[in-house]
Amino acid sequence: MFHYAWVIAFTGTLVLILSHGFGRMSYSLILNSMKNGLSLSYTQIGLIGTGNFIGYLCLAVIGGFLASRFGTRRILFISLIVMGISLFLTGLSNSFIFAFLMRLITGMGNAGSYVPMMALPAAWFVTNKRGLATGIVTLGTGTGLSITGLIIPRLISMYGTEGWRYAWHLLGIIVFALSFLCYALLRDTPTEKGLTMYGGNEQQPVRIEKVSLFNTWKTLIREKEIWKLGIVYFMYGFSYIIYLTFIIAFLTKEVGLSDYSAGRIFAILGFFAIFCGVIWGGLSDIIGRRYATMCAYLVLAISCILLIIIKSYVLFYISAIFFGLTAFSVPVIMAAAAGDTVGAKLAPAALGFITLFFGIGQALGPFVSGWLKDISGTFIYPFTLSAFVAIIGAITSLSMKKKIKG
Repeated sequence: MFHYAWVIAFTGTLVLILSHGFGRMSYSLILNSMKNGLSLSYTQIGLIGTGNFIGYLCLAVIGGFLASRFGTRRILFISLIVMGISLFLTGLSNSFIFAFLMRLITGMGNAGSYVPMMALPAAWFVTNKRGLATGIVTLGTGTGLSITGLIIPRLISMYGTEGWRYAWHLLGIIVFALSFLCYALLRDTPTEKGLTMYGGNEQQPVRIEKVSLFNTWKTLIREKEIWKLGIVYFMYGFSYIIYLTFIIAFLTKEVGLSDYSAGRIFAILGFFAIFCGVIWGGLSDIIGRRYATMCAYLVLAISCILLIIIKSYVLFYISAIFFGLTAFSVPVIMAAAAGDTVGAKLAPAALGFITLFFGIGQALGPFVSGWLKDISGTFIYPFTLSAFVAIIGAITSLSMKKKIKG
């Protein structure tokens, strides 16, 4: 019989199209036009990106707790509504400060929807099905990237210097409207549908009597494996966001490609990222979370190295394919690993806790790389830094738990 768990997984795909593909990753496509329209420096553009991740960081931990306390469905819906409004308002920006504030609010909505959604499969799927299910959820990020890569450059070119404003307006309207569909389809637990977890029932690794902020944090802080996951996740946040934030600017400003050509490369990246979560989530179910994480980091490092070896149109496509295939692998594995460690009830809070580390890395990445670009005049140094941190992440991932419980 068809299990409602698959409705949850594929609704999660839609949630990530909205929260990650439209709400967060689209910034890379719009920042060049936005930079020119508001007369900003690359440092300011990087800071606006950092503002998004500061907002993400602020709500990541508390958002996971709120989802554990009040339910994923409710928190996720409110977060998507906030994100849709802030995206629309970003198109009204007339200054660096206003753009920064809107991206900060968008980041808060992003965390409040993404973190609980990534943790939700822990409530619906048993351990040895969880990586694959979480991977299905992340189909949305790559799909969103591919859609925006095809549509946003054309929209911006159609409306000239004000095209970036229409791009933000369109994204905001779509996110706001489809948030209601997500709310209609999602459920917090299988019991709401009179079901058990897909794959059978399993004992939860960690139990607490009451989901309060104090008890939750006390439980998470005492769990050594959670700290290991957090450190590994920090490396990912810092490394991947440099590539994703500045790849379009690199291709258009430093290499000299047209916006349309760069958009096609971005769309290819998004297309391959569609399958990224399923591949790495399923792989982590088979070989374990730590070895899958190590391999993902090494592929991420290669994608950055390919950009700085030689300025070749073919290598740009290969780099985009490599990055797309691994871009969102680590979040899938971290979400599954968090559920493995603390169980379904605390999975959103645990993922929120380790996302604190991830968010710090994300906040630092755009600022440091934007500053490196301004002082050096080239994107080679930011991409080199990204590759180096990814290699450190691969080494650090070996400290993770070897086998999956259950």
